[in-house]
Amino acid sequence: MNAMADIRRLALVGNPNCGKTALFNQLTGSRQKVANYAGVTVERKEGRFRGADGRQYTLLDLPGAYSLNAASLDEAITRDMCRGFLPGEAAPDVLVCVVDATNLRLHLRFALEVRELGRPMVLAVNMMDAARRRGIAIDLEALQRELGVPVVETVAVKHNGARALVEQVDRIAADPRPPQVALGEGADLHAETRRLLALAVAMPARTARIDDALDRWLLHPVFGLLALAVVMFLIFQAVYAWATPMMDAIDAGTGWLGESVAAILPEGPLSSLLVDGVIAGLGGVVIFLPQILILFAFILALEESGYLPRAAFLLDRMMASAGLSGRSFIPLLSSFACAIPGIMATRSIQDPRDRLATILVAPLMTCSARLPVYALLIGAFVPQKRIGIFNQQGLVLFGLYAVAIASALLVAWVMKKWRRDKGEHALLLELPSYRLPNPRDLLIGLWERAMIFLKRVGGIILALTVLLWFLLSFPAAPADAVGPAIDYSFAGRIGHAMAAFFAPLGFNWQICIALIPGMAAREVAVSSLATVYALSAVDDDAATQALTPLIGDGWSLATGLSLLVWYIYAPMCISTLATIKRETNSWKQMGFATLYLFALAYAASLLTYQLARLLGAG
Repeated sequence: MNAMADIRRLALVGNPNCGKTALFNQLTGSRQKVANYAGVTVERKEGRFRGADGRQYTLLDLPGAYSLNAASLDEAITRDMCRGFLPGEAAPDVLVCVVDATNLRLHLRFALEVRELGRPMVLAVNMMDAARRRGIAIDLEALQRELGVPVVETVAVKHNGARALVEQVDRIAADPRPPQVALGEGADLHAETRRLLALAVAMPARTARIDDALDRWLLHPVFGLLALAVVMFLIFQAVYAWATPMMDAIDAGTGWLGESVAAILPEGPLSSLLVDGVIAGLGGVVIFLPQILILFAFILALEESGYLPRAAFLLDRMMASAGLSGRSFIPLLSSFACAIPGIMATRSIQDPRDRLATILVAPLMTCSARLPVYALLIGAFVPQKRIGIFNQQGLVLFGLYAVAIASALLVAWVMKKWRRDKGEHALLLELPSYRLPNPRDLLIGLWERAMIFLKRVGGIILALTVLLWFLLSFPAAPADAVGPAIDYSFAGRIGHAMAAFFAPLGFNWQICIALIPGMAAREVAVSSLATVYALSAVDDDAATQALTPLIGDGWSLATGLSLLVWYIYAPMCISTLATIKRETNSWKQMGFATLYLFALAYAASLLTYQLARLLGAG
């Protein structure tokens, strides 16, 4: 057997929007894991699959890149990985370069760059079904002959759409060979791309008719913005309307589990830890998983459909007036799910000042970790009734997101006024063809995000919940105590001490306690309140009540509104601040982000609380 027959490490490379990740999902399915490359915040996706002959392969999905002459951190990672220069990472044995059959004019140039690396390579011409529907004819044999590398067609969204690729990989694994043809250093890749297109591709039109028809409306300066507003509005309505049955089921299950454990264990510290600490804390967070996944599902669907780059183009002029660019839209939209990947996504912004401004305003986007807090407070203070065809609670949630967006644009505009660079930077990006999102890719994306969320619940949130239970439970109240035992605990003393500073905002000592662990992870704020109220209740009946009616009856409307506004602006979790530090490589920028967000949160909550009291909501 050939000594090289054990080659098993492959890497998928290609431009953004080429269908590379869909092909990765097609090959690996659920046999994949997500991590970060050592020393950087770039996502690393690795999976496994078996060839037709039973050989097992490790497959890497490298970050999308337009060129190996890196202009961003993502492209630098892809370049160094392909060349074998990335510390701690073995070089791939075979490169699988994925190109979009409907857009070879752009993607072939990158394939030529990859070929020049001299590594065994396969060119996967993806989306061939879409190309045929548009009347695009591609001579794969001619491409293979001229490029000197194997060329196969794939349809990543169809079952067995990658069979030809797997068979070709098996052949290369048995007999790996470098490309037979190379242009040499200094060659004109644009000229070579034009030559290949003329030789092997017949294209009746550069864009599909349906794309042109949709773009006439969706990129219209008026109707396009209205359509985008409607899409975002419907997303937030769906977050409430669709999630309620699943949330009710989780709530019932959590309540049953707590009652069952309490019935089995004798009353004491262990029972209190499990029921009031672990079950109440984690249950109070997991209940919001349906809402978070619905939000993620919409974001993934918009990304898969090809609509997000168009939204970026549509908003470029508006964002430029605030000191940002259209490229900032996708990182800021990603920040609605979590600010950490949103901040990481700013690596695609080449201008350093635009990138820094986007990083600093990304925490103002309402991340999914805030959603549990919003849902709790809206459920407690906003009646669940309909206004016309709309859900009133959904309208309030949409309003909170709108205020966050407006605040981010205002902050970016202020930063622009302080900057010395007053110039505008042209937006250059690819508008991919519209396509229907693939259900398998959506489900895999949702599964990954659910696991990330649950790992946070099972890791840092569980640890903080247990720690908070300890602080709330010890030291025990003296025998002659007249108030709740929690008043004598470590957490009670800390909360009462903080209450003086936050009293102008309407925050009681229970809220002050919840703010502290909430800095580690936003979701902990809800579980902290659940634990605080469970342990500070005057009797067992009160302790078993749901948190929503407890705060609805115990807080004023002014306090509820003040806390809602606080979470629009409050400094993000420690992980987000650490990401700002890593991405900017500056303690100064991280400190500035923390201070300005805290100042905005305090000032906005103070104004909200005092105005609400004046209007009779106190």
